[in-house]
Amino acid sequence: MTDVRSRIRRELMNRADIKVKESGERFFKEPVRFYGVRTAGVNAIAKRYYSEIKDEKKKEIFRICEDLWLSGYMEESIIACRWSYAMRKRLEPKDFRVLERWVTRYVSNWASCDTLCNHTVGAFLERYPDHIPRLKRWARSGNRWARRAAAVSLIVPARWGGFLPESIEIADILLEDEDDLVQKGYGWLLKSASRHHEKKIFEYVMSRRGVMPRTALRYAIETMPRNLKARAMAKE
Repeated sequence: MTDVRSRIRRELMNRADIKVKESGERFFKEPVRFYGVRTAGVNAIAKRYYSEIKDEKKKEIFRICEDLWLSGYMEESIIACRWSYAMRKRLEPKDFRVLERWVTRYVSNWASCDTLCNHTVGAFLERYPDHIPRLKRWARSGNRWARRAAAVSLIVPARWGGFLPESIEIADILLEDEDDLVQKGYGWLLKSASRHHEKKIFEYVMSRRGVMPRTALRYAIETMPRNLKARAMAKE
């Protein structure tokens, strides 16, 4: 198993492209470490090496994922995210502790936050919705990525109409958050929920627009009809 980790890193280093590295770094305000491997290449590496270890015990796969997170490199964190999502049907309620540790200790940018939470955490919550109240703790965290994670973890199920009351409750907790990436996160959640609950989300936005940051508001109404957008954005 140690050999798998070293081979992944060696391959990432061999594929590194300085132009890809510099391009990737420009997408982030905070420092992010890149090898410089294109997304398609990272996904191919993740898929190929997962085929080697997929029959290992879940604990062993998690151990490798943990090591990948610890590296601090974007590409390795994405591989860890891809593997955890590949294991989504093997996840048990107790595994939430692992996912929570990754969110609160290792996530350090919006890309790894969204990749982990949109997919693995979201899939986990669909199977074990009794863990959704734990998101409230994330939403009140001093960790900006945990607060963003509280919202983006519900985006995929919200897109299909699920967890509307929970989504609104999370949005309420985050409503006046000063961090623009948190604002974008819960605005994105509201936008996803509006696909099946446009009227309720519009009513929510209208009732909160006096205190909702404009960044979050714009995200929330992005896919609504023009007349509703105009009403939401009009000065009171």
